[in-house]
Amino acid sequence: MIHGFLQLLAFQALGELCSRFVLPFIPGPVLGLVLLLAYLGVRGSVPASIDLVGSGILQHLGLLFIPASVGVIMYLPLLGANALALGLALVLSVAATIAVTALVLKAAARPREDDEHAP
Repeated sequence: MIHGFLQLLAFQALGELCSRFVLPFIPGPVLGLVLLLAYLGVRGSVPASIDLVGSGILQHLGLLFIPASVGVIMYLPLLGANALALGLALVLSVAATIAVTALVLKAAARPREDDEHAP
């Protein structure tokens, strides 16, 4: 189990190094996950040690939500005072996301002239 945990930490450290020196606009843990995905893709399977550690982490994933929940409860009066603004921002951001997604899909799904199934 320690070996798998060290492998995961090594990929995160590699991601942090890449983020620091190569791609500073992408977070290190994200680059670490991409490197891990590339490694697993080249390898063709997940090593047993990484699978064991990953399964253990996933079993306790709910614990990671505790700090966020404590933060919400701690700032509940502030959130309540700004509920209208927060709700409006949430609705507008969801609407904007749906609109942009629809426009991208419309642009990407234009029928091609060589497509025999196009209307």
